[in-house]
Amino acid sequence: MLFRNTANLGLTSLYRAAHKTTITAATTSLFNVASRSYATETTLKERLAAIIPAKQEIVKKIKAEHGEKVLGACTVSQAYGGMRDIKSMVYETSLLDSNEGIRFRGLSIPEVQAQLPRAPGGTEPLPEALLWLLMTGEVPTKAQVESVRQDLAKRAAVPQHVSQMILNFPKDLHPMSQFSIAVLALQKDSKFAKAYQEGIKKTQYWDSTYEDSLDLIAKLPTIAAMIYQHTYKSATKFVEHDASLDWSANFTKMLGFNNKEFDDLMRLYLVIHSDHEGGNVSAHTTHLVGSALSDPYLSFSAGLNGLAGPLHGLANQEVLSWTIDLQKKLGNQEVTNERLAEVVWEGLNAGRVVPGFGHAVLRKTDPRYTCQREFAQKHLPNDPLFKLISQIYEVVPGVLTKQGKTKNPWPNVDAHSGVLLQYYGLKEHSYYTVLFGVSRALGVLASLTWDRILSHPLERPKSVTTEWIQEWAAKNP
Repeated sequence: MLFRNTANLGLTSLYRAAHKTTITAATTSLFNVASRSYATETTLKERLAAIIPAKQEIVKKIKAEHGEKVLGACTVSQAYGGMRDIKSMVYETSLLDSNEGIRFRGLSIPEVQAQLPRAPGGTEPLPEALLWLLMTGEVPTKAQVESVRQDLAKRAAVPQHVSQMILNFPKDLHPMSQFSIAVLALQKDSKFAKAYQEGIKKTQYWDSTYEDSLDLIAKLPTIAAMIYQHTYKSATKFVEHDASLDWSANFTKMLGFNNKEFDDLMRLYLVIHSDHEGGNVSAHTTHLVGSALSDPYLSFSAGLNGLAGPLHGLANQEVLSWTIDLQKKLGNQEVTNERLAEVVWEGLNAGRVVPGFGHAVLRKTDPRYTCQREFAQKHLPNDPLFKLISQIYEVVPGVLTKQGKTKNPWPNVDAHSGVLLQYYGLKEHSYYTVLFGVSRALGVLASLTWDRILSHPLERPKSVTTEWIQEWAAKNP
């Protein structure tokens, strides 16, 4: 089937339905790319430039022929309920299915794990490979991944004024606040802001957006590691970036770790947390702020502020704290499923939630949870906290189903990540969302680059008041 495992950017189904005639070779090549690798050894930016014209032409044709067609309708409940399930934006790099979970450019997480190149001796895909996939829709060769790694290494140096600012932060300033501020401080060197001020053509906005995005992605692990070392280890000097290491291994080394398994876990973590289509807070905020032609630094910093919220990225911190508290309450010993269920019910009856279970879109176990569970089963099967997480996985869905207040009683990505990080010695819970932020940059900045490629306009939805809805409802019984 032509559109299986494609580089669908939210448009495949519409395109397929609208074009039942023969599709041109150029169109086929563009959409059906995620399932194949390209042997031509070009840089990421060169490959991106090569595929842009055909993609722009497809979008132009879709807008011209189908621009007035209705994608969906909005109910009053959706207007009041956070705009859930309203199809109202295009987001290029990933698509979330309620049953399958996330697909990165058409590839499921198991397919990403199987197809993307790995580090020598590693077992998990490299984030550099995922960045190529997100930018182009193509599975890269090892040589192409190496070219991305080298490019990021050349861009990784952090300006002295930023590192000095981090040293001046009070240690009780939340790491996510430090992270967002540090990203803003990098904005001084924005290539897009400079190019815009010089009057660059609209068709070239993507070029400097790409440059800013790669510069920022390259520096994020260093900045995040500086924040960790200063906040939790009272460091005044930092481990330097090693140009011979991959993006993830560099990160763990700068954090102060020397463990090959942890390097591999970080690769997996940074890949699976990178993107989750465009409607979540961090992705949507980055897209929204970027639609005002704010540069990638301003846009991503805003996205980080959304990620810091307890209903978004902060959830992984809350899950681990809840699990450790539960472990203490149970006496730090193995208990029966019946006893565990009793304790969970006690919390629910007291008005508390079970963090890490349920999802706004997913209706099955999050594949991101599953791949982390498989990693734990392989590397830490006897860890007491992992055993408790496994038991929670057996018990909680049944309890939540009986309670009847959740559409999805299954665990999401946040239900597992903290346990793995804790096992390898990264025990500072308040830092976990920073890891999420480093990862999320891959998806949202690749998508922001495509926003500029496709000349997406300023996002400006129409709002109404409660009084307007009352009057409208009276006229439309």
